Amino acid sequence: MTATEPTPTLSSVLRPGTPKLVVDDVSKVFAGRKTSVTALDHVDLHVDQGELVCLLGASGCGKSTLLSIIAGLETATSGVVTVDGDRVVGPGADRGMVFQAYSLFPWKTVAENIAFGLETAKWPKARREERVAELLGIMALANFADALPKELSGGMRQRVAIARALAPEPDMLLLDEPFGALDAETKRHMQDFLLTLWNRTGTTILMVTHDIEEAIYLSQRIYVLAARPGRVAAEIDIPFGGSRGPTTKRDPRFLDLREELAELLAT
Repeated sequence: MTATEPTPTLSSVLRPGTPKLVVDDVSKVFAGRKTSVTALDHVDLHVDQGELVCLLGASGCGKSTLLSIIAGLETATSGVVTVDGDRVVGPGADRGMVFQAYSLFPWKTVAENIAFGLETAKWPKARREERVAELLGIMALANFADALPKELSGGMRQRVAIARALAPEPDMLLLDEPFGALDAETKRHMQDFLLTLWNRTGTTILMVTHDIEEAIYLSQRIYVLAARPGRVAAEIDIPFGGSRGPTTKRDPRFLDLREELAELLAT
């Protein structure tokens, strides 16, 4: 059961090939006692089934607010968000969320953290154990199933957080600056790990980042969000396909895109 409801005005026109996620004319205004702040201004975007798309923007552009609206943690002031044609009205098992902070239960083991959402969803014990074992293997954490979060490196803790989000088999994975707190070397390893995971599972991923190189390296498309108020300034197609590696960042197309995106963020 997910927190979505039919939206006749949109679902009535859905056809094969319709994007999995549609953000349609979404605005968000935070009202204060004296003034109001427009965080998002008439945002339109989509993510197709199996895509890895990045929302790129500087701090304060509203990208995390937009991701929270898509996750059902915030409510849009106006506009509609749909997943598979159903309107998002709150959090749901069809969308897994991973934050920059690891948000793991420190008293639970790796396996117990991964299993938490499955217990809440009342999965049968045998099926739950099978799913946890599968994810421990995918995440290269099988040898750490009984470890506590404090015994893990930052990258490993973030892998546990991603595994927990993937455990209920969501239709989409929403990532909010997931590697922002990691050192440079661990961040590179986690970027490659995410690409491997994406290629292996085919999960639809929408990721927020302020890192231009990270966005180019990981995504198939990039939405650039401008600030004050937050709005889509550009949609950029990335030409590298699903296979990326160390030489990707030396590709002249990569360098051109990095310059183009830096100019967009500076305006």
